[in-house]
Amino acid sequence: MSPTRSGERRTPVRSRRAIKSAGALGLLALSATACSGRASRLGMPEPISDQAERMLKLWQGSWIAAFAVGAVVWGLIIWAVLFHRKRSDDLPPQVRYNMPIEILYTAVPFVIIGVLFYFTARDESYVEKTTKNPAVTVDVTGFQWSWQFDYKEKQGGQEQTVASVVGTPVAPNAPAGAKPVMVIPSDRTIRVRLHANDVIHSFWVPALLYKKDVMPGYTNEFEFTARKQGLYEGRCAELCGVDHSRMLFQLRVVSPDQYNTWLADQKAKAAGGVK
Repeated sequence: MSPTRSGERRTPVRSRRAIKSAGALGLLALSATACSGRASRLGMPEPISDQAERMLKLWQGSWIAAFAVGAVVWGLIIWAVLFHRKRSDDLPPQVRYNMPIEILYTAVPFVIIGVLFYFTARDESYVEKTTKNPAVTVDVTGFQWSWQFDYKEKQGGQEQTVASVVGTPVAPNAPAGAKPVMVIPSDRTIRVRLHANDVIHSFWVPALLYKKDVMPGYTNEFEFTARKQGLYEGRCAELCGVDHSRMLFQLRVVSPDQYNTWLADQKAKAAGGVK
């Protein structure tokens, strides 16, 4: 057997070994990624609400679909490079006007787009859904450059403000307690209604994986159910003026009993004229 033919036969064997090694390294990398929390969330913060969990799954599913499509495309490219290299001047078989292949090229992208659209529309409907009787309603007002949280309750058939938290602009490195705090109970449906007195702001708590515009003359609203207690940072996500960076607040998720105690204290302070 000539050296040339022997070399031609050894090349595919080496290529297959290289592909297997690359595949093994890829699986190892994916396994390591899955073991670390933030890496498995693909850069997203840890979600604290039902709605955030749904958005995280949509985000992860989109990446899985992208990886799958990328693997198929790169696999075909590598397969063509390794096993269909030019070996003569003969024209390779042509597939123009091949109806089944043309249909496949057209149908597969439409199927992918249709699946992604379905899951996106489904999850958007879930995240934006509101209920008739939320457990807690908070009117959030954005102004240059802080936030006001008004807690609403129905009394005598009329909705009234029973407690208010009014913030002031704070520096990003401000000490604990300087930022206005929006207190809510865990495992309860919270409705947030957004208002603005001056310019467009944006209500954003990264742990909710959600933000919504706060616009003058228009009331935006959304609901969420927090499952994890703790203190989470919030901010304005819309450039709203010179002190935009000082529009900071915090979201505190407490147990329902702790929330009821806090709200009773706020009501007592309001009744006694104490701020």
